[in-house]
Amino acid sequence: MADYPRHVEFREEGPREGFQIEPRIHPLAARVELIDLLSDTGLRRIQLGSFVSPRAVPQMADTAELFQRITRRPGVRYTALWLNERGFRKALATPGVDPDARLLFYCSDAFARANNNCTALEMRERQRDWVRLYKAEGLAVETAHVMTAFGCNLQGPIPQERVLDEFRFVLRLCAEEEIPVPALFIADTMGWANPESVRRMIGALRELAPGARIGMHIHDTRGLGIANLHAALAMGVDLFESSVAGLGGCPFAGHGHVRAAGNVCTEDAVFLCHELGIETGIDLDRLILAAIKAEEIIGAPLMGRVMHSGGLDRWRRIA
Repeated sequence: MADYPRHVEFREEGPREGFQIEPRIHPLAARVELIDLLSDTGLRRIQLGSFVSPRAVPQMADTAELFQRITRRPGVRYTALWLNERGFRKALATPGVDPDARLLFYCSDAFARANNNCTALEMRERQRDWVRLYKAEGLAVETAHVMTAFGCNLQGPIPQERVLDEFRFVLRLCAEEEIPVPALFIADTMGWANPESVRRMIGALRELAPGARIGMHIHDTRGLGIANLHAALAMGVDLFESSVAGLGGCPFAGHGHVRAAGNVCTEDAVFLCHELGIETGIDLDRLILAAIKAEEIIGAPLMGRVMHSGGLDRWRRIA
């Protein structure tokens, strides 16, 4: 029996996920237009870009300017990603950035080295400093993401117990620092999950942290993104990170001929929720317009299905 939530929150990551992996830097004005369209859909959190090394990810070098150019909508949080203290300080110094205090953990040493130039264990220990830094700045830790939670293109399969060990550390750290347990995000960074492994992982995490809110960050590398999202919905998960039109992917997550596909497509996921009678607070028609704009900017067909076929509401209105 499915245990669907009544309402689901989607946190949009397309403007960062999508454009950080593109081989060319797309015009700032076009990205501003996309963000403004997303702001009018009912989404309540949009990740615009990242404060990272411009040498490593030149596509994100103008993130500070991007925050100055958008039209802010009441009730919408505009966030950014950072991977080190320099990026964090730059984000705090940029007007218009809504701080998103998150903790990041890896289950794959290979991916940790590629993404953060450290081992997974070293990254784990760094999170102690992040908690204290956030506390010093008056920020509450909002999320803890455990990445490569099902497998890694650079290293191979990841045992479930390895993932749970990272979440155990999160719980111990929160107890030691006397802070509330944040939302716990299971991140299928490279698309290794399947619906059954998703159900098992969520069930095990619920047993470990019964009072915690669980979120999922799902990539669609091998075409199971929407199926995995449905499995999470059936387990009662009500928080997802997603990407308009299926934009994006991590620039360090590819391996050989395997390209790191973007997050599960926002408009496809919203369509699924609406078909299941789950509220999202999102206007699907407006979201489709944003997805079409994203495809126009990229200049190539994108992963989304509903953006090309349309939803079913207009047919119901006719009927």
